[in-house]
Amino acid sequence: MLGWALVFLLVAIIAGFFGFSAVSGVSAWIAKVLFVLFIILFIISLVRHLMK
Repeated sequence: MLGWALVFLLVAIIAGFFGFSAVSGVSAWIAKVLFVLFIILFIISLVRHLMK
């Protein structure tokens, strides 16, 4: 999931560089959502591992 977030971030940066603001905005939003989801799942996994 972190890999996909980085891919969408890269797409957003490249699209922003070439002037595609709509694609850049959507890609950046998707990257943010995936990153937050990754962090939440990572914390849940870490807590479950420490509870064992």
